[in-house]
Amino acid sequence: MVAFRMNRKLTILAAVIVLVVLAFICALLDLSWISAGKSYSLGEVWNALFGNGTWGSDIIINRNARRVVIGIFVGAGLAIAGTAMQAVFRNPLASPYILGLSSGASLGAAIGMIVTVSVISAAILTPLLAFVTCFLTMLLVYSMARVGGSIRTETLILSGVAVSSLLAALVSFLTFIAGEKLEGIVFWSMGNLGSATWEQIIFMAPIVMVCAFFLMTQSKKLNALMLGDAHAMDLGIDVKRTRLFVLILTTAIVAAAVSFVGVIGFIGLVIPHILRILLGPDNRIIMPLSMIAGASFILICDYLAHVIVPYYGTLPIGVITALIGAPIFIMLLLSRKKEVGWN
Repeated sequence: MVAFRMNRKLTILAAVIVLVVLAFICALLDLSWISAGKSYSLGEVWNALFGNGTWGSDIIINRNARRVVIGIFVGAGLAIAGTAMQAVFRNPLASPYILGLSSGASLGAAIGMIVTVSVISAAILTPLLAFVTCFLTMLLVYSMARVGGSIRTETLILSGVAVSSLLAALVSFLTFIAGEKLEGIVFWSMGNLGSATWEQIIFMAPIVMVCAFFLMTQSKKLNALMLGDAHAMDLGIDVKRTRLFVLILTTAIVAAAVSFVGVIGFIGLVIPHILRILLGPDNRIIMPLSMIAGASFILICDYLAHVIVPYYGTLPIGVITALIGAPIFIMLLLSRKKEVGWN
């Protein structure tokens, strides 16, 4: 037993070291990009970060750094939100968007791009409406799933699917009538880190970090919820209150993330699933590690989005996360058909 505990601690420590080093390397790579077919060396990036820079320090610090910083917070936020959702719904197929949150945010963004308000610029109106409609979507789904004062996870999922389908249809309609603004809506729906500003980061980062902290305080309760509502109640946990609190926190993270960068899929689905397979089901371990892994994943995807087809421009990052995440998830499902990651 002692040997098992020591091996487990060593495994977790090794995972932490590997993920931190990976995140650091991914950040340097993403900072190194200049333009089509051109990149700085990692040594030049390192020198620029420590003030010894070259002629390209301005590009690294003032342009690339914003993209990397917002990517770190978005990747970390979506990964821990996905971890929490999988625990709440006791389903490894759950993701941060399972309740239709991405469709809700997309609807708000589409409205913000099409509707002109003289006193508010589109750069402010679009993320603001995306944030608001994302939260309203969660409230609508939760109220629909409420039956006699109780909430069943199955009803929540079905309500989320129904609302998501309706909102997606509305987004498609707005895209159809968008005219010259069609490109903006389509590009936003695929995700993009390149338009981030420091003001957006200052707004988003505290929301993500505060909500992530409170999610980690719920890790023991989420461990109990994964055993089922009845077992959790036997352990003295207020299932209804805990589930609602976690849903509010994850919605805040998703709303803050997608409002500024658009919809980026598979991070909150694949990353927690892989970590559960490698390190077990304990959310006290999986939650913080998922944040590091999610940040690493989005940064390497962003780097690939810039270099994979340089002469056609920068690919939307959502395309890259799907091209990488979907095959990985398919392989995991095929290799572990009888397991859900915490059995």
